[in-house]
Amino acid sequence: MRYLTIALSKGRLAELSIEMLEKIGIDCSEYRNESRKLIFTDDKSRIRFFLVKPADVPTYVEYGAADMGVVGKDTLLEEGRNLHEVLNLGFAACRMVVAGPAELAGKLDSLNNKRVGTKYPRIAREYFEHNRRESIEVIRLSGSVELAPLVGLSEVIVDLVESGRTLRDNGLVVLDTIADISARLVVNRVSMKMESERVNEIINGLKKQLKNY
Repeated sequence: MRYLTIALSKGRLAELSIEMLEKIGIDCSEYRNESRKLIFTDDKSRIRFFLVKPADVPTYVEYGAADMGVVGKDTLLEEGRNLHEVLNLGFAACRMVVAGPAELAGKLDSLNNKRVGTKYPRIAREYFEHNRRESIEVIRLSGSVELAPLVGLSEVIVDLVESGRTLRDNGLVVLDTIADISARLVVNRVSMKMESERVNEIINGLKKQLKNY
């Protein structure tokens, strides 16, 4: 029996994912003991999992290098990969929003030529061009997105918001919510068919854990 492989997002998502996997009987002791490694195995269950950057999880799963993966909904929306999203795991919850100066509250429609600062160009375009039927200029940023409206680089931003404190500290407000974001379990389309019994065993185990929360 071959190993079933799970791709996990490095960082906080990996830690929370490991906790859930342990609760359904997967041995993650190698991960606990060898933090510098990238690939870990549970030989008894014939399960292997590895750590990658969050944006790469959907790629590994789509191409079959991983049978399953755990990744944020924001990454799935931005990457647009061809895979099965099977379960909302609930943790790492936040929102994808449009934000800007308080004076724009209720006046988003009045901006004719919108420049949007964001780490998520695909999500921003999808929202404005398809949902709002508006053309925009996307300015791709790598960090400190909140700075863009403050220095005149963009009128608004599209970004993740958890508590909203960073926005408030910089005099910005949420103008609209694009999507609710949390960690999701995804499965390769071929693996869903060829390894359905083992994949569904993990899915059902996680579902039971979610009901207990």
